[in-house]
Amino acid sequence: MPTLDLFTNVPVDTVVASDILRDATKAVAKIIGKPESYVMILLNGGVPIAFAGTEEPAAYGELISIGGLGPSVNGKLSSTIAEILETKLYIDSSRFYIKFYDVQRSFFGFNGSTF
Repeated sequence: MPTLDLFTNVPVDTVVASDILRDATKAVAKIIGKPESYVMILLNGGVPIAFAGTEEPAAYGELISIGGLGPSVNGKLSSTIAEILETKLYIDSSRFYIKFYDVQRSFFGFNGSTF
């Protein structure tokens, strides 16, 4: 159930959005070690964001997972997602923050219940 919610001030067209969703799904699943069938990626483009006092291209992300996170994994996720954003949207990795949440099973709902 890893869920990655991405926000960027860069407008995202449909083709680029599909590429980002596909690449991020594969990366999150592989790095965390969970099946792609449980990974959800949300991409919010054109969101007003100021970072370091400017509105130059920037992004913010939050990744929530039941287990699978930790210092090493988080570092790999951060660099991989930053690389995807830099390649697809030209957002410099120095203008991207990502926050990680490792949650208990009972704190995440699915299919009318919790995990």
